[in-house]
Amino acid sequence: MLFDTHAHLNDPDFAADLPAAVARAEEAGVRFIVNVGYDLLSSRIAVKIAENYPGCYAAVGIHPHDAAKVIQETYTEIKKLAQATKVVAIGEIGLDYYRDLSPREIQQEVFREQISLAKELKLPIIIHDRDAHGDVLQIIKEEKAGENGGILHCFSGSWEMARQCMKLGFYISLAGPVTFKNAHRVQDLAKLIPLDSLLIETDCPYLTPEPYRGRQNEPAYVREVAKRIAELRRTTLEELAEKTSQNAKKLFKIQ
Repeated sequence: MLFDTHAHLNDPDFAADLPAAVARAEEAGVRFIVNVGYDLLSSRIAVKIAENYPGCYAAVGIHPHDAAKVIQETYTEIKKLAQATKVVAIGEIGLDYYRDLSPREIQQEVFREQISLAKELKLPIIIHDRDAHGDVLQIIKEEKAGENGGILHCFSGSWEMARQCMKLGFYISLAGPVTFKNAHRVQDLAKLIPLDSLLIETDCPYLTPEPYRGRQNEPAYVREVAKRIAELRRTTLEELAEKTSQNAKKLFKIQ
């Protein structure tokens, strides 16, 4: 049993292929998928997919790229969407200093507001962190953001940052880059992260793992992420899949 903790089947790239993509995931042993919102539209679609597919769940939230577009009504709608039965997290939220599509101070404000909302709703958070490690760590400490758990998704920070985040109540999730030939740092992390704190994901349609690079990523390929991490840890795919799935079900409160 595999659990893709971060997918975007709510992305337009899957609009014409959604049933087939879900079927391929099931054939690959992927029993659970969390589709993660990044704006209001994608959050609505994630909720709808969760309603229509038994193994799919949803997270709702505003990505830092869109932070500058947020108004008070945005939070109201995210809160309303979060009441749906199969919404299991607020996300993806956080900071992105690589593209800087929204001013950094606005990104930080919207990040803090969504952490507050998640705490009010007693939901975990899914954090996007790109080239913003210091500020992400500072904010989650100040806001006590790990109160209901959370994920540093597609983690790209240091081992020291990972250690601090785990102490604050967060899981560390690894994606397709762990399969890349020269991704030595993330491969080292894959060996070091305690199994109790590890999750796996695709972040599809992005970051397609080996040996499928060049194709559109999809939840079925989370199997390749799991296989590579199992190899690095010198354990079996079955053990890695079982433990990471248990971790995800515990975090998201899925029976």
